[in-house]
Amino acid sequence: MSHVQENRKKLVTRVRRIGGQLASLERAIDGDEECGAVLQQLAAVRGAVNGLILQVMEGHLRAHVAESGNAKQQDELLPVLGVLRSYLK
Repeated sequence: MSHVQENRKKLVTRVRRIGGQLASLERAIDGDEECGAVLQQLAAVRGAVNGLILQVMEGHLRAHVAESGNAKQQDELLPVLGVLRSYLK
């Protein structure tokens, strides 16, 4: 997974941010926060995890599909990435 190694710092930063969001969520639940606030934090965590998934998946597709040298595959990759971005938002 060389593409992950290339982006390791960004990925680790993103994972740490998600960890902070989860810790905040835990404190909110433990502190008996309002349901609306907890749901908002849950949505933020979900968005952050989806962003991480998209970043790793996009790196994988670009490294293993687009760089294979097949021009047709490279052209077909862009719509797939667009669908993934819209789905994981």
